[in-house]
Amino acid sequence: MFPELNSLLNTTPAGVEQGKMTLLCDAKTDGSFLVHHFLSFYLKANCKVCFVALVQSFSHYNIVGQKLGVSLTMARERGQLIFLEGLKSSVDVFFQAQEEPHPLQFLREASAGNLEPLYQFVREALRPVDDGEATWKCPVLLVDDLSVLLSLGLGAVAVLDFIHYCRATVCQELKGNVVALVHDSGDAEDEENNILLYGLSHQSHLILRAEGLATGFCKDVHGQLRILWRRPSKPTARQDQSLTYQYKIQDRSVSFFAKGMSPAVL
Repeated sequence: MFPELNSLLNTTPAGVEQGKMTLLCDAKTDGSFLVHHFLSFYLKANCKVCFVALVQSFSHYNIVGQKLGVSLTMARERGQLIFLEGLKSSVDVFFQAQEEPHPLQFLREASAGNLEPLYQFVREALRPVDDGEATWKCPVLLVDDLSVLLSLGLGAVAVLDFIHYCRATVCQELKGNVVALVHDSGDAEDEENNILLYGLSHQSHLILRAEGLATGFCKDVHGQLRILWRRPSKPTARQDQSLTYQYKIQDRSVSFFAKGMSPAVL
């Protein structure tokens, strides 16, 4: 995890909030560093994590995790991490006989749109069990990333339904958290992506939006991060609060600073 980002969000692994939905969004840049932050954050917070990884392999996340001070291999062995490797599982769906519905079963269906097997996988992975398993602080669902589901032929409504059921189970029933990454294509004609992004934004308590610089590439400033705190269940409670910082990604950390306050230009 990145201590500076924890400071901006006013949170620590010892003080994890529960029942929250966090939306990670990237536009004209790579926001995967946010996924790595929350993965390592919740593992260090002693939470049980169900990670639906549709973009990279387990070894990739594990290598980055080791740089951030966590071992995904050890977390998986002790039952803290339930990892669905989309790249590998998709091959199994097509070429291996399945006795039970596979979480990615929709890949084999003529009319893709049924994410119930994936939801059941998440529910089963995070449900409490009384068999001597270690006690975890709270369950967490992490998805990287939902935009891939659109690319595989699913509609935005099907993906929103999936997240709705996951929120009802993880956030409300189990008092855990949901974190999901979505790409913002920036294309006004990409209706499905816009529906997904708009719908998720209204369900989220916290939105982190990583954006590329309008001026283009810069070796000392890699982008800017917009942080928006929302109260979706109480829209009249108070106004949404937002902050914007620029950032630079380093090998094992990310540094944040106010606009125009990069150490390179001071």
